[in-house]
Amino acid sequence: MNEEPKRKIPRWLPMLLALLGTLGGFLWYRFVGCTTGNCAISSNPLLSTFYGGAIGTLLGYVFTPAKNK
Repeated sequence: MNEEPKRKIPRWLPMLLALLGTLGGFLWYRFVGCTTGNCAISSNPLLSTFYGGAIGTLLGYVFTPAKNK
């Protein structure tokens, strides 16, 4: 029986997705953001960038395989 080789996912994937998330968070603020200032996240560019980076980091760790002991 031939087993299919597992795909290797790069270790730098969480960092890349964190950077893409911060860019996405800032772009969300820039183009979609709240104009009235009443929105907690999208009215502040720092908060929307931070939350975008956090989402990207979490997604990066979801797709990164765990180390085998």
